[in-house]
Amino acid sequence: MFIKEVLLKVEGGAILPIPYFGTTYKRIQSMIGPDRIELNNRFIKVFRLLEERGEIVKNDRNGKGMGDFAERIIGNRAYGHIIRAFLNPEDKRCIDYKHARALCREYGVNESYMLDGEGEPFGLAAPRYDKVMEEQPEWQGNILFTTTEAFAGSTVGAGSFAKEENVFFSIPGLSGASLVAFPINGNSMEPVILDGDVVVCREISGLHEIRDNKIYAIKNNGQLWVKYVQRVTDSRGRVTHLKLISANHLEHDPFVEEVNEYTRMYEVVRRISDV
Repeated sequence: MFIKEVLLKVEGGAILPIPYFGTTYKRIQSMIGPDRIELNNRFIKVFRLLEERGEIVKNDRNGKGMGDFAERIIGNRAYGHIIRAFLNPEDKRCIDYKHARALCREYGVNESYMLDGEGEPFGLAAPRYDKVMEEQPEWQGNILFTTTEAFAGSTVGAGSFAKEENVFFSIPGLSGASLVAFPINGNSMEPVILDGDVVVCREISGLHEIRDNKIYAIKNNGQLWVKYVQRVTDSRGRVTHLKLISANHLEHDPFVEEVNEYTRMYEVVRRISDV
């Protein structure tokens, strides 16, 4: 009987070729649920967008090729053929959630979109107007004000923006979606941002958009800071840590935070005083 070689994920995340008889192989294929198929469809869309952005160049040999992509997502540059299988609608192999999370982490893809199909591929987890204002009869602004406090001089639990007191407002000259505003408590960013100021932030699509020495709101491991940011990269140029620097450097020392799949970044685009 003809034996077909298929890929089987084993403990530890390794993907190994295992021989299976044709009938067994078909049963394994049929075990893939519709959620995995939808996940793979989103993967295909994200891959195409990354190609359009120039972050993936299939035949590139300078860090952007298929082998480089496979190494970052699966952990082995020899598995480019597996990525091609995921991209082929006629192939039954689908990306799994572990490697989808790696895609989000490595390329700044919105995890809510990739895993759950919510939002946009390169938008972060700011609450959407249509989700939190379902009961409102009309548009009331493009900036979400949340009562979650951002302590510029210390950390607070801020796993997600509070929804119980959401208010939307607008500022002349500040248009667009995915804007979030919240108050500052602390003096670590003085004199640039004062205690009691409100900052307006715009989500960025990923770590690759960070510009050194600009001010960002950083959500990481259930904590929230507003700081100057500098990227810390590894030998392959990937951002692995962020150096967070206070404007009030005489009282507050800089520190380094490791980034992970839960790290969220928002560029501070406006400061509002005396509100």
